[in-house]
This record gives sequence, C-alpha cells and structure tokens, in this order.
Amino acid sequence: MRLFKMRETSLIAIILLLFIVMSFASPYFLTWVNLRAMVMAFAVEGIVVIGMTILLISGGIDLSVGSVTALAMVVAGWLFLGGMDPWLASGLAILVCTLIGAIMGFFVTKVGLHHFIVSLAVMVIARGICLLATGGRPLGLFTLPPEFKFIGQGSIGPIPLIIIIFLVSVICFDFMLRKTTLFRKVFYTGSNERAAAYSGIRTKKVVFMTTTLCSALCGFAGIIYMARFGSAQPTFGIGMELNVIAAAVIGGASLSGGTGTIFGAILGVILLSVVSSSLALLDVSVYWQDIIRGSILLAAVSIDHYLNKRRG
Repeated sequence: MRLFKMRETSLIAIILLLFIVMSFASPYFLTWVNLRAMVMAFAVEGIVVIGMTILLISGGIDLSVGSVTALAMVVAGWLFLGGMDPWLASGLAILVCTLIGAIMGFFVTKVGLHHFIVSLAVMVIARGICLLATGGRPLGLFTLPPEFKFIGQGSIGPIPLIIIIFLVSVICFDFMLRKTTLFRKVFYTGSNERAAAYSGIRTKKVVFMTTTLCSALCGFAGIIYMARFGSAQPTFGIGMELNVIAAAVIGGASLSGGTGTIFGAILGVILLSVVSSSLALLDVSVYWQDIIRGSILLAAVSIDHYLNKRRG
C-alpha cells in the first residue's frame, strides 16, 4: 500500500498510460528517432532539475537557472573564441556560475533577502550580460575540437554520452540526498529551519550550499548544451525555470521545502517531455502547448498546496 501511495508510482503509471495512448495516436511516437530525441531533450535539463530539487527541499527557489545556463555557454564560447583552450574555458565558465550561486547565497543568508527576489534580479542581470557580450547574436563555435564536441554529440555504443552523464548525475545525487548526513540536513532545514538551527544544524550554511550547487549544475548543463549544438545562444533557456520548477513539483518537491526526491523530479521531467513530444506529433499549436504546460504547473502547485494543508 505504501508503494501505491508514493508520488513516483503515480507518475510512472501516468507516463506508461501516455505511452500507450500515443502509440495508437501516432505511428512515430515509439520510433527510436523520437524516443532518442525526447531523452536527449530532457537529459541536460534534468541536470538543472537536480539542482532545483535540492534547493526546493532546502526551502529556496531559483528563477535564474535559464539565464545562468545561457551565461555558461556565452562565457565559455567567448573565451574559446578569444584563443583559450575549450576545456579551460568551460571550467572557468562553470566557476563563474558557481560564483553567481555563491553571491545569491550571500544575499539570502547574510543580507536576509528572499530567494525569489535575489534570483529574479540575477535572472535579469545574467541575461543582460549574455546579450551585451554577444550583441544578441549566437556565437558560432564551429572550430571546437572533436573531442570536446564528443561530450554533447558522441555515443558510447548505441547510448549517447549525454544520457550516460545524466544517469550518472541522477544516481549520484539521489544516493547522496538519501544516504549522506550532509544532504539529510537539507531536509531538516527545509522542514523547519528554526528547529533545525536549535538542533545544531548550521542552516545558513546549508542554504548557501544548495543555492551555490544549483547554479554550478546550471553551468555544467550549459557546457553540455554548447558541446551539443556547437554554438553559444544568448537567448537560450528563456522559460526554462518554469519547466524545471514544474518538473520538481510534479515529482513531489514542495514549494514550502522539506520534501522531494531526485527520482520523482526526473519522472516529472520525463512526463513533461512526453507531453511536449505528444503535442508536437499531434500538430498542436505551439501557443496551445504553452497553455497546457502552464496548466500542468498550476495543477502541480495546487496539489502541492493541498497536500501541505493536509500535513499542517
């Protein structure tokens, strides 16, 4: 009975139902090309979802994930075009994103501002830097070495390397969130920060860590995107924050903090990806797709609010 009460079980059932329905609705849905495209689409975004889920569990939220991901691409691309080795440029770009997360963590934990306001400001600033540095035009990185492009375009056997990186990231962070003492403190902090502080947990340090980690994972995802497409897109990631938050909340993470799993959040990503692919194959207008995705987010938040009221 406990298994069937789990949010993950319900999501798996819904995803399987969608697969069955779409297998009859479109002959192209279960083809290898479409399934591979779906997995490739959500794999890198799933890395960002990992960071967002951990941050939500700690009681925070980050609206800047799309802009910071784009900034990682622009910084790495700009340095590479300036003559820097692409691996070093990528490392510095991830470091810049990590520093951005640390700055946000500082304003939240030391200054006392809310995550929402800080991340909203960083979202605008990071996007502005992207547009300023590129003039609003994509950076063509056609001379990237093949070994670097392999990160985003290569395969090990029949499996794309992106999917392997994604699965390794999910397994590692899911294990740490469930089993390690450090990440268990994330749950205690999100559930009741004051009580956690009284019990000896350095809650501000936990919030700072999760905020920084989320931005660092955005930087990592941005580099993979750059390797995959061979360009740096300054407008990339607009609206990503909604997809990422929706996936985490659908998967069981609460906007009030204290609950959530990496596995559940990834199921949320898969569900949204299946819905998007299904709407595209059924030739539904892109405008209707936005309405449907927004409705799914509203439904997920409403369910989360209802469950929190029951627990309260």
